[in-house]
Order: sequence, then C-alpha cells, then structure tokens
Amino acid sequence: MIDYSEIPVNPDLHTVAFYNAENLFDIFDDAKKHDSDFLPRADKRWTFKRYQNKLRKLGYAISNIGRKENGKHPAIIGLAEVENAKVLKDLIASKHVKNCNYNYVHYDSKDERGIDVALLYDKTIFTLEASEKFSLELYNDAGLPDYTRDILLVSGVLDGYKIHVIVNHWSSRREGERETEHKRMAGSNKVGEIISNLKLNDPDAKIIVVGDFNDDPSSKSIARLLSGFHLLNPMQALRSYTRGTSKYKRQWFLFDQILVTRNFYEKTENGLQFEKANIFDEDFLRVSDGKYKGSPFRTYVGKRYQGGYSDHFPVYAVLKTQKK
Repeated sequence: MIDYSEIPVNPDLHTVAFYNAENLFDIFDDAKKHDSDFLPRADKRWTFKRYQNKLRKLGYAISNIGRKENGKHPAIIGLAEVENAKVLKDLIASKHVKNCNYNYVHYDSKDERGIDVALLYDKTIFTLEASEKFSLELYNDAGLPDYTRDILLVSGVLDGYKIHVIVNHWSSRREGERETEHKRMAGSNKVGEIISNLKLNDPDAKIIVVGDFNDDPSSKSIARLLSGFHLLNPMQALRSYTRGTSKYKRQWFLFDQILVTRNFYEKTENGLQFEKANIFDEDFLRVSDGKYKGSPFRTYVGKRYQGGYSDHFPVYAVLKTQKK
C-alpha cells in the first residue's frame, strides 16, 4: 500500500471522482433483484468475509483518489454498480473512509441486474440541496420494457459554490456495440434534457457529468453532449493503447469519464475552476503478474474469486476554489 500521509492538505483543491464498484452486493437475498449470484451458497460463494474485504478495499481506493494532488480524500464520488442503501451505509462505515464524513444519495432503480448509481459526499465540504432520479424508457425486440439504471442528479454547494453533478451508468455493449448504441444514445439524450432544464433556471449553471458510459470519448453519445450542450471532456487526451479504465480482450477502453461545462475553465478572481483530470490507476489497483498484469485487479473473473477492488479504475477531476 502507498503512504500518502506526508502529502500536505490543500484546502483550495477538491476532488470529484467516479468509480464503478463492480457488483457491490450485500450477502442477503432480495426477491426483487437478480442477486442470486451474490449469496454465500451461490457458485461465487459471496460470503460475509469476502463482502467485508470488498468494502475495505473500495474504501481504501476511494480515500486516496486525488490525494497526490491535494492531500485529502475526494469531496464527491459518483458510484456505479451498488445494490442498495445498505451497501452504501456499510461502505462509508468501513475502515478507510469512516472518518471522511461521507453521506450518500441513492434511489432504487428497476435495473434488471439490481444495480444502481449513487453519490457519496463529504458533508463538511459539500452541502446537499436537492437530488432527483431520471429513468430511461427503453424497450426490447418484443416491445417490452428494458429496464436499466436511472440517471442521478445531485445539486448542492461545494466549498461555497453551487454545482450540479449528474451520475450515469449507461447500457453495456454485451449484445454488440452497434446493436446497443441506441440505448446509450437514449442516456445521452436524457442527460442533455437535464442540462437544458438546469440552464433554463440558471444559464451559468456549473455542471459535472460523471459515469461509466460504456462508450469512449469519440463515441456518438459523448460527442453529442460535447457539441450540443457546450461540455468539455478533459478525459479525451488520456486514452491510449496502454491506458484506460477497463480492459477487455487485451484492449483498453475509457468508458469512465468526467465531463464539465465550459465555465469551469473561466479564470476569475472568485469562482470554482477546473485544474486537472486523471485516471486513478495506481499499482495497488492493478493485477501484479500473469497474463492479466497491469489490468484492473477485480473481485471476480467469471465465477473465480480474485479478491481485488473492481474491474474498472476510478477517474477524477481536481477543482480549485478562487476566493478574493
């Protein structure tokens, strides 16, 4: 483990992060959710000990995102693949984040896998004002509802400045990239609607869009948000053949991204400004050897327990408060 303790705290820098937690399920059966794989007697043997190990590892990773830049834990973290409020309560009570003053925002969705998005925030830095969930109307080939994750909007005040954070986990490419593209476009359209409504009330609204989009920065769904709603994508320059946030068949993808409105780039004497964005891909989050060396150290590979963190690396943006 890395020792970040000697990095001085910078009170003017704040980290906003996103992390796909890879199936953060509790160990109890919920008849309303498809959680049968994550039970103690299931093939995966999802035991209390393994659950506790997962919470501890996620907590350690979360507590150190952005710490190199500002010497402290993130102020805000969007999460994907969480089962319910219980796992969030257990997470913020776990060893490495129990002193981070975190609270959470979460709504149950109708997602077919039983996983939701959520948001953690440090109550001493971010004051929650409002939150709302937005569902997507998707249908399968038979014309029946195809339930997926909701989109979460959280509004509040970060160190004296009003911001809005939109948390996403768009539909996967499991059935093929082109075959499922319309689902991610639906997510993009919904985010566009949310942004438009926010700007109707406040043309200068500062908006951060985070998520696992299951699309890369060059994909249509992301490009539409950039061109149609004046967002900037500081993650664009980070993807390469040797770097990303998830890896499949030896290829890196940058599905996890953070987008911001252009006003985060305005230089003012009094405001909240974008400083930098990055992938949090420290060595402890990686497989250390073997054919998957360098890939995210995940909890499971298929049904085989690995005991790692997640199959995604977190991403983060550092914001700076400019005060007279």
